[in-house]
Amino acid sequence: MFKNVQSKIILIYFLTGIIIIAGLGVFFSNQLVEVRETIVNSGLNSQQAARYVSEVQTQTISALLIIAGVFVAIGILISIFLSKFVIYPMNKLIKSAEKINTKDKEKKEKKHSKRGYSSSKFDDILGIMTKELNEKLREVSTQKNQIETILLHMTDGIIAFNMEGEIILINPAAKKFLSIRPEDNTFEDIFKKYKVDINMEKIIYLENWTSTEQRIEVEDKYLKIFFAPFKNEEDRPDGVIAVVQDITEHVKLDDMRKEFVADVSHELKTPITSIMGYADTLLEGEYDKETQHKFLGVIATEARRMAKLVTDLLTLSRYDDNNKNTQKEQFDLGDLVKKCQDKLAIEIKKKEHKVDCFVTADVPPVYANKYDIERVVLNILTNSIKYTKEGGEIKIYVGFVYNDAYIKVFDNGIGIPEKDLNRIFERFYRVDKARTREMGGSGLGLAIAKEILDKNGGSIDIKSVVGQGTEVVLRIPTKNAE
Repeated sequence: MFKNVQSKIILIYFLTGIIIIAGLGVFFSNQLVEVRETIVNSGLNSQQAARYVSEVQTQTISALLIIAGVFVAIGILISIFLSKFVIYPMNKLIKSAEKINTKDKEKKEKKHSKRGYSSSKFDDILGIMTKELNEKLREVSTQKNQIETILLHMTDGIIAFNMEGEIILINPAAKKFLSIRPEDNTFEDIFKKYKVDINMEKIIYLENWTSTEQRIEVEDKYLKIFFAPFKNEEDRPDGVIAVVQDITEHVKLDDMRKEFVADVSHELKTPITSIMGYADTLLEGEYDKETQHKFLGVIATEARRMAKLVTDLLTLSRYDDNNKNTQKEQFDLGDLVKKCQDKLAIEIKKKEHKVDCFVTADVPPVYANKYDIERVVLNILTNSIKYTKEGGEIKIYVGFVYNDAYIKVFDNGIGIPEKDLNRIFERFYRVDKARTREMGGSGLGLAIAKEILDKNGGSIDIKSVVGQGTEVVLRIPTKNAE
């Protein structure tokens, strides 16, 4: 193999030499032409000119022959050098390596033959190794698919960025929460528009000194974003991961809690202030019996109002904590409604309302907590009486549909604005706070009614039009539905 290389090197060398010598020959020929022209122009006779040109030609040929001889001699020396100091040692080394390789193969074959191995055995082992490798690859692929499925169906958003801030992984929840557009491909593209006071450098290099949680508002949602760096196998930073959580419900509940505390404080403060004011007035001087009776009447009214508020709050608390045992029993819903109507007869007479109650003959007994249902019915009827003007009309229907008995209460009262219908079951929510407080309402009646019906497997639905009246529908399960 190396002899062929040597021959090629020598051949290339001589071809290069021939080209160089030919080029020199052309160069010297041109020079001779110029010499002839010079001699003719110098005025020499023809014999002198011929002799001078002949000398120049002789010198030129001699120079070319000398160059060619030197070139050939150098080529021979190069060939000898390559053969002795390059080709021979390399061939020797290759032969030695071949001998060593042959001996190693013979040793391995002997060793394998001693151990009883055969080529078929090695094929079997190779097949087993290939099978195990395929199983490992399938296992890795399965784990990858599982992780992708988990990310796809996670309710929290996940975004991973590399060190350049480019997105390398994102799930659908993150795209939905942050309204990510196709052109949003980097950390800055996504979070700059939300004015997030953090960047990747802070997260990666100032992890222990920087707040890694951010809260932002996107349209009507509140989001909490947790940032954390992740590292590679060499324990060096390799990027940042962002976890996006929708905390809208938590924020709303927190706001409701704050509003609830403020409302309770206000509702308790008003009667307490009245009680303290009238009590201090009585203590400061002597008044006639009529004045004392009037002041004590106000104190008693405010005390009862406060007691009712506390009772309602305790009732809601028991339902919230599931501490109230719902003792269900079977009873006639039509009789219960008529008894509630009788209990409110005085209030109905005062406002000269016309109240009609219609009970379908085939209403089966209901199965619920009788005391709780009575409280709900009384609350609904009381509201209709309160918010219906004098001489108004209230109609009550008791019937049965599917597995539920129902109570429908219609009135032609002041009605409820449509914008407030979705909030009337919130605690302390009142459509007209001044008017409701004046009439003795606390804003807890409908909230308690909904809690009671939920615990008994029922429901409440209210429809209303301002100035035309309100329709309330209560559904209570029958014995057969249990």
